[in-house]
Amino acid sequence: MLNIFQIVRNFLRQIRKCSHDHPLIRFLIVFSLFITYLCITSLSHGFGNGILISLLTWSFFVFCTPIADAGFLVDFPVRTLTRIKMIYSEMMVWFIAMSINLFVYISNPAIYEKTIILNLFKHILSHPYPYWIIILLSAAGTFLSVYFGDEILDTIASGNKERKYHKKHIKKYKLILFLFIIVLVICIYYYLLNQLHIKIPLL
Repeated sequence: MLNIFQIVRNFLRQIRKCSHDHPLIRFLIVFSLFITYLCITSLSHGFGNGILISLLTWSFFVFCTPIADAGFLVDFPVRTLTRIKMIYSEMMVWFIAMSINLFVYISNPAIYEKTIILNLFKHILSHPYPYWIIILLSAAGTFLSVYFGDEILDTIASGNKERKYHKKHIKKYKLILFLFIIVLVICIYYYLLNQLHIKIPLL
């Protein structure tokens, strides 16, 4: 008999497979999570601050995760409506995320103190070394995953099940994910030590 952990793991695996092979489902999942988070933050911090907190949190996942799920909120509708490849709209996503952070960082930096994630995000942005390594690895992983997303949509449109680019570059993507996890753990460890005012000579 399967235990609860195995049931949950199998369920999440099915969701991941389904969302990976069907971009519309993936978009609806991400969109639902964003709207839910927006409602929660709006109730907790007011509508105006809720919007800013949600947009900054979205930009955090754009900059600091090596997958394109945050940018997918823009990439998929643009690709569907205009046929423009997601790799190009993802560039626009990064520009928008950068502009939002630049505006808030200069005009209202106190917003970053509202949540733990944004507090960490502000620390990453204000300390290029070593934290911007996270952003660089995230950019590499994100744009590679966007290539995979474009390939999935192209194969769906053409009816061809062969995904050559995915097979060719999946090892590179796994390496980026592995390096990202290592760097992320080290940076979070360094951040926590800094928050606790613990100084280690090597750091």
